[in-house]
Amino acid sequence: MEKLKVGVIGTGHLGKLHVKMFKNIENCDCIGVFDTNLIQSQAAANEFKVNYFENEEELLKSVDAVSIAVTTSAHFDVANRCLEMGKHIFIEKPITSTIDQAGKLVKLADEKNLNLQVGHIERFNPALVSLEKYISNPVFIETDRLSQFNPRGTDVAVVLDLMIHDIDIILSFIKSDIKRIDANGVAVVSDNVDIANARIQFENGAVANVTASRISQKKMRKMRIFQKDTYIALDFVTGVSEVYRLLQVDENVLSGISFGEIGVGEKKKRLIYEQPQVKEINALQYELQLFVNSVLQKTKPLISGEDGLRALRVAEKIIKKIEESKIA
Repeated sequence: MEKLKVGVIGTGHLGKLHVKMFKNIENCDCIGVFDTNLIQSQAAANEFKVNYFENEEELLKSVDAVSIAVTTSAHFDVANRCLEMGKHIFIEKPITSTIDQAGKLVKLADEKNLNLQVGHIERFNPALVSLEKYISNPVFIETDRLSQFNPRGTDVAVVLDLMIHDIDIILSFIKSDIKRIDANGVAVVSDNVDIANARIQFENGAVANVTASRISQKKMRKMRIFQKDTYIALDFVTGVSEVYRLLQVDENVLSGISFGEIGVGEKKKRLIYEQPQVKEINALQYELQLFVNSVLQKTKPLISGEDGLRALRVAEKIIKKIEESKIA
């Protein structure tokens, strides 16, 4: 079996999870780790029984691809060096701190014919994966992504830390240009915006209302999707999704529970409830497996640098609108 030699740069909480997942992937050989915090890096290497590198260049000389799990502010510099040395990269979300940086990475990866995959992990959440056949043409999406405060991630606004997950998902569903964005947000416990809400209007008439907070009492990751004759609710935390569909009264029902008929006269329809079967998958391992496969098979990553750049553009517009609302 052909194996991809992979290294991990950044051995914080997320970086260590990357090492653990790579160790479980058959067509991957996790060579080792590097972190500017050498003590932390060596501890991670010992924990997962991989090589420990005292400098980044030595790690890059030993691998074909790199997983980048450093702080967002360091994404560009690390990723740029990896690409310059001809290494495929998996980079955690957001792709970079700025649009200009992201554009340079996407261009460089393209010029060198290297894979660049962005870690928008929620695309692989079991609850979302189970809904693939149900989501067709959303007209309204509402999301709530709330977390208890954690200093990790506060180097950027909550829009880039949490909301960008939902921005990426929404853009993957609604294939239309954005017409207008309205947004508000405030900094409460950090120097950056900690709670934010945005309303995104698309040229095709679809609307998304997105809320993110990292100062909540409890964790919540929910999305509600409305489209013609269908209402979908999913919980990213529990992995459960629910679908309510309106069918013609005489239409055959192959699955689901009928809640009777609603409507008036000839417009009556049958209300069907379904809870799609959820596959037992580890979202992080699954996305890293797809990255490894895309490199070995020389195919485009499922979530490419262009996808990461598109989500970042929208996030930056939301942040700009928040700043404008403060001035006003």
